Amino acid sequence: MLQKEMTTGERRVALSLAGVFSARMLGLFMIVPVFALYAKELDGYSPSLAGLAIGIYGLTQAVFQIPLGMLSDRIGRKPVIIAGLILFLLGSIIAAMSDSLTGIIIGRSMQGAGAIASAVMALAADLTREENRIKVMAFIGISIGLSFSVAMVLGPIIHGWFSLSGIFWTTGLLAVIAILIVALVVPTPVVHRFHRDTEVEPEWFKHAVRDTQLLRVDFGIFSLHLIFMAMLIVLPQMLLEQGGLEVQRHWLVYLPVLFLSILAIVPFIIIAEKKHKLKQVLTGAVIILCLSQVGLYLVSHTMVNLVFMLLLFFAAFNLLEAMLPSLVAKLAPVEHKGTAMGVYSTSQFLGIFAGASIGGWLVKHYGETSVFIFTLIVGLCWLLFVATMRKPKYLSSHLLNIGTVTKEQAEDLAKAISQVVGVVETTVIAEDGVAYLKVDKKRLNMEQLQAYSNNNVAIA
Repeated sequence: MLQKEMTTGERRVALSLAGVFSARMLGLFMIVPVFALYAKELDGYSPSLAGLAIGIYGLTQAVFQIPLGMLSDRIGRKPVIIAGLILFLLGSIIAAMSDSLTGIIIGRSMQGAGAIASAVMALAADLTREENRIKVMAFIGISIGLSFSVAMVLGPIIHGWFSLSGIFWTTGLLAVIAILIVALVVPTPVVHRFHRDTEVEPEWFKHAVRDTQLLRVDFGIFSLHLIFMAMLIVLPQMLLEQGGLEVQRHWLVYLPVLFLSILAIVPFIIIAEKKHKLKQVLTGAVIILCLSQVGLYLVSHTMVNLVFMLLLFFAAFNLLEAMLPSLVAKLAPVEHKGTAMGVYSTSQFLGIFAGASIGGWLVKHYGETSVFIFTLIVGLCWLLFVATMRKPKYLSSHLLNIGTVTKEQAEDLAKAISQVVGVVETTVIAEDGVAYLKVDKKRLNMEQLQAYSNNNVAIA
């Protein structure tokens, strides 16, 4: 029988690597909700440089994440991950000891240069069976989303206790914890190999950036994080001036808003997936996102209005953040999903950099309200791309370990597996020992599919 439940070892991998991701993301995001205000106390302040300091990690992360993932194929996953975390630690220390924006920019750029996401995903793939890999990746993805929400709440609290430098020292401590997790808790794979579903294939990269449907999703995640980071250049000042809320108490807004927004999106995720209304829900979420920008520009002059508009924004943000990776998986061939996700992640980090940098520049030259005009324009452009998107197929990715086979046997297996009820697309790659499938879960005959599984266990 095909073992569908995760083993104890696979759960350990999922939990420990989720912890590594969460520690790093917490460190990167805790500064975001407070920095725009307290950057004014640093030498060399200007709104443009403050925006650059917030977003520079996105640029270095986008530049280095794919190359470091490829390097991990050559020298191993753990050395690359630990080296990246050490660089992240050094960047945190530099930022903590700096009293100028230049020092913060250098520290933040080093934090981003320790781009370990691709290597961590590859390590997760090395340590888990194909049949359970999607579960492990989903668990890690959920942890990343939760760490963002926690960072938005913890940032103002830690700042109130320990000041701006305290956030960076806390970030350094989180880096040390992540290093210890990798060194002492995460198992070391016996072998590491290339995984098409989690890593970037250079030869397929050009196809990923030419696919007009995937590019719509890439532009979407770029726009989403651009809008978010641009907003955070002015949002702390709005909460202080219009809401009368000191920075250390900003968590009193973020905590209920994030909690309620997460609750609000659950029915829409169910409708999108179960009722096959993904495009309609996606379109509605982008419309709400745009309306929140109009509201923040026009009516956020009282605390009640400001909080309501933030609730609209974060509901749309969290819904889109949850749906877009699923859309990549639906649109990309399973055997090339790693490349598609690599382009997607790079677009996300470029959006972070662009949003913070452009937001700071706009505040400097045109004032705070100009930011919302800009984000509205970006949102409307995204709405146009969503409206012209093809309706996706509602299929799920499935990986099947088939063991060692010849090319001829792989061709025969592909034909046989294609006949299984519920299997819609089949690609069998002999050198991988994996069948990459798109399946209709409602119709899939799992017992019939089990007959073709080699059922190798990657980790006990």
